[in-house]
Amino acid sequence: MALTSILRRSAFSLAPLASRLARGQRSYHGAVATAANHFNFSRKPTQPSPFVPTHRYYSSHSSDQSLIRVIESEIKCAEETDDLDKVEEVPSSFPFKIEDTPGIQTVTLKRTYQGEDIQVEVHMPDLVTGEDDDDDNQDDDNDEHANKSSIPLVVTVSKTDGPVLEFSVTAYPDEFQIDSLAVKNPEDSEDQIAYEGPDFHDLDENLQKAFHKYLEVRGIKPSTTNFLHEYMLNKDSKEYANWLQQLKSFVEA
Repeated sequence: MALTSILRRSAFSLAPLASRLARGQRSYHGAVATAANHFNFSRKPTQPSPFVPTHRYYSSHSSDQSLIRVIESEIKCAEETDDLDKVEEVPSSFPFKIEDTPGIQTVTLKRTYQGEDIQVEVHMPDLVTGEDDDDDNQDDDNDEHANKSSIPLVVTVSKTDGPVLEFSVTAYPDEFQIDSLAVKNPEDSEDQIAYEGPDFHDLDENLQKAFHKYLEVRGIKPSTTNFLHEYMLNKDSKEYANWLQQLKSFVEA
């Protein structure tokens, strides 16, 4: 009896403690749930930060706009030149077929002559305006071509088989001069250095004159080069205007 009474009293005394512990756990879980709900309801969706232009941005934008205005001014000047809309009519006596690709700074001429294939690569003219060239030509007073505009040409004469003759030519108004002559063999390796012969101007004068006549017969003559001079001036103006438009499009993009 005494032992049963002691156990009952112990159980009775421990019951309030267990009840308090249970209530404490419920209070703890409730507090956590309340805090979580409060956090979820009070939290707002994250909004992206607005773009705030910096001083560097404004400086770059202003610089680009200034550049575009300058380019537009240059485009206007280029469009007002007489050469831009000028169409060169090819003379009926012009002996070559013209291959002109927009965006390429050279023009290719082709023809055949007595079984030979003749190709001419025409470069942009080297213009002498007379404004800034006086100082550059002070040492060229003895050069009769110093104050003349010119066009660089590379003339290639080839046959079905065998080597190829390659002339470097400078065309001036009403005349042209041969700067160099090379004999090239298509079968030669690029690693091999072929003999290129002496400087053209060191050749016998009669031989130089004979090669001038050789090219004239094949279509390289003053009437051809004078037309090419006007043609390339026109092309240069068009290519420059197109180049400016490309610059503007790039800066604006």
